[in-house]
Amino acid sequence: VQLQASGGGLVQAGGSLRLSCAASGSTSSINAMGWYRQVPGKGRESVAAISSGGSTDYLDSVKGRFTISRNNAKNAVYLQMNSLKPEDTAVYYCNAITLMHQYWGQGTQVTVSS
Repeated sequence: VQLQASGGGLVQAGGSLRLSCAASGSTSSINAMGWYRQVPGKGRESVAAISSGGSTDYLDSVKGRFTISRNNAKNAVYLQMNSLKPEDTAVYYCNAITLMHQYWGQGTQVTVSS
């Protein structure tokens, strides 16, 4: 499975961005998909996840602001980020989980200015 993320950028606080991640390869084996983020000097944290059935889970600090969605026909996962805060600044990675492996996209930078 290969993952290609896009949609990062620079936005002012309170603004919105939409991240997209397209999967290719053995996509029929994918179960859950999600988004993680990482800032320098810290570990990668899970931001949002969505199961193959559509169940979602969010990091507490993004609940009510971020929405994860998935298009199984397009093998894609999206992260709509609203009311962005400077503390959301990070490199965002998409993630896909199969029964045997976990796959990562290349990361996309999100920078929120105050």
